[in-house]
Amino acid sequence: MSSTSDPASPAFTPQWLAMREKADADARATALLDPLRVHLSARGAGAGGRPIRVADLGCGSGSQGRWLAPRLSGAQSWTLYDLDPCLLDLAGARMPRTSADGSTVNARMCRQDLGELTIGDLDGIDVVTGSALLDLLDRHKVESLARAVVGADCAALFTLSVTGRVELFPTDPADPVITTAFNDHQRRRGLLGPDAVPVTVEVFQTLGWRVLTFPSPWRLCPEHSALTREWLRGWVEAATEQDPASVPPDYPERRLNQCETGELGAHVEHTDLLALPAS
Repeated sequence: MSSTSDPASPAFTPQWLAMREKADADARATALLDPLRVHLSARGAGAGGRPIRVADLGCGSGSQGRWLAPRLSGAQSWTLYDLDPCLLDLAGARMPRTSADGSTVNARMCRQDLGELTIGDLDGIDVVTGSALLDLLDRHKVESLARAVVGADCAALFTLSVTGRVELFPTDPADPVITTAFNDHQRRRGLLGPDAVPVTVEVFQTLGWRVLTFPSPWRLCPEHSALTREWLRGWVEAATEQDPASVPPDYPERRLNQCETGELGAHVEHTDLLALPAS
């Protein structure tokens, strides 16, 4: 998650990543795993075959590996990429040691910027994966990444890319304006933000890959009040930075009070994407 951004950003602290991990795990689309398993089996990887080779890009503290490795059968060999050495250490230490059928899972860590990733880095890889990653990239980096994936003839599974659609319960008249300001903030410096999924789909399809997408929303109920509170703070702060007039003066305190009393819920939309060789 921090492979192309400032590792010191609050969005990439171990505390924030730990807070969101359960919501992420609950949201990821398991519907994309069966076509991924078919792809791996066709390559002779997984149960009854050779080890599955996975490259986890922007791995952060390793939540994608903790979610995906136990859902795939057969031995696995993971390479974890990130710029933050502390997060890499966490990811490596907490990587599952066994797969769905009890086979061995191994992992090595690699400190590298995704902008420097090449086809050679992905040589022999079966699946490239990343979580909450695509919206942090610009179009050039998505195109470069897609060319590397296609050149290596592997699959790509990217989970939890934001779509820009948010619903809060109860609603507030200011919600749509704040959402627009937040989405504009996500697009600053040319980053894709909420446009990441359609752009990535277009890029892979242009290169001849087939792409499957599936919704993976966060459903933040009162039981998730701590996560809702931290997400809300970040959402409002980004909107305020982008357009101070978009946030009424009483909005943050009022909404945070609703979090504290368990009255606020949120539906934060994401999309999971699986790109596969057309054959």
